[in-house]
Amino acid sequence: MASVDDISITTMVGGGSAFSGNLRVAGGMMVDGDIDGNIEISGNIIIAERARVRGNIVAKSAVISGIVIGDIKAPESVRLMSTSAVIGDISTHKLQVADKVILHGHCISIPDEELYQKEDSVQTQSKEIRSKAFVR
Repeated sequence: MASVDDISITTMVGGGSAFSGNLRVAGGMMVDGDIDGNIEISGNIIIAERARVRGNIVAKSAVISGIVIGDIKAPESVRLMSTSAVIGDISTHKLQVADKVILHGHCISIPDEELYQKEDSVQTQSKEIRSKAFVR
């Protein structure tokens, strides 16, 4: 279970707000608006029910209630709430998925750190190769 320190929020994108560009944040973050860009944070991220993110997320842990079109890498945990939709790959040690979640992508959820790192690396390399492949 997360301690109180794990849920501290240092940055917030409020409802009705829109941001375009990549974000790098120290600490925790809550998103209730729209972000078009990648998010990289050192702490935990909460994507609220009305939030929409188009970009990759890298965080310690993630709780998703809104829409994410992009990959989520949160080694500690990823929690998908019933109102969430994720179109992208997920990489984590611990994955919790509620009923009615929309998830379209590949998933790696391995508790063992060494095996997790290996499989995450394979998935990243695979994705790089696919992104560079030329298809007619």
